[in-house]
Amino acid sequence: MIAARQLKLNIGPRVLAEDLDWQVGAGECWSIIGRNGAGKSTLLRTLAGMRAPDGGSVLLQDRPLADWPLEALARERAYLAQSRSDAFAYTVIETVLSARHPYHDKRYWEDSDDHRIALQSLAAMEVDDLADRDVRTLSGGERQRVAIAALLAQDTPLLLLDEPANALDLAHQVSVMGLLAKLCRERGKTIVMVGHDLNLAWSISSHALLLMGDGRWLAGPRDDVMQAAILSDYLHHPIETVRHGARTLFIPTEASQ
Repeated sequence: MIAARQLKLNIGPRVLAEDLDWQVGAGECWSIIGRNGAGKSTLLRTLAGMRAPDGGSVLLQDRPLADWPLEALARERAYLAQSRSDAFAYTVIETVLSARHPYHDKRYWEDSDDHRIALQSLAAMEVDDLADRDVRTLSGGERQRVAIAALLAQDTPLLLLDEPANALDLAHQVSVMGLLAKLCRERGKTIVMVGHDLNLAWSISSHALLLMGDGRWLAGPRDDVMQAAILSDYLHHPIETVRHGARTLFIPTEASQ
């Protein structure tokens, strides 16, 4: 679905990732894990085509990302930013309908199918009752769910999400993660997401990519990568695992004095 070839990411003089050879297959769900500043959001923006690599390349369906026309790219991948700024008084339904524009081929209005998809997406995020609200009046959690609804309405094979659980209460964190897992499992969507909650990441992911933030990285199946010793090293804090039924729970421990 999407791949990095000898990818290099820099921030100023600092190397975040180097020689990243990484491939995401169709229907896989990847979590990108690392400390603050390790390059997770930078990598996701690069995968979305919103930032040029500092070396190497990104391929979408074996085609260099730079070769994709913007409208075609918008039909293949959707991107959820970590934060957003609402400068205009758009309603919730207008905000979600805007995600349908890549399918309109030079016309800028929506038809009944677009409205149906938008309302279904809002209902999936339990914010359909807010359809006529000004997005600037929403709480942080409500606005996040509207943003995810827009991502769903865009209906792309590849979803790139930067901290999708951000600002959500516990119940909505669980429901959103469950929905994303279902999209992979039942609809064959491919998901790459950034998150800090190891337990949420483990519950949904089939694979994990760890970034050290100094060029080093590790990628592979979830159970091979998300091990206590490895995570402790990459996150610079001791972590223990506890088995609870079929689940593995990650618990940060106090560092030895």
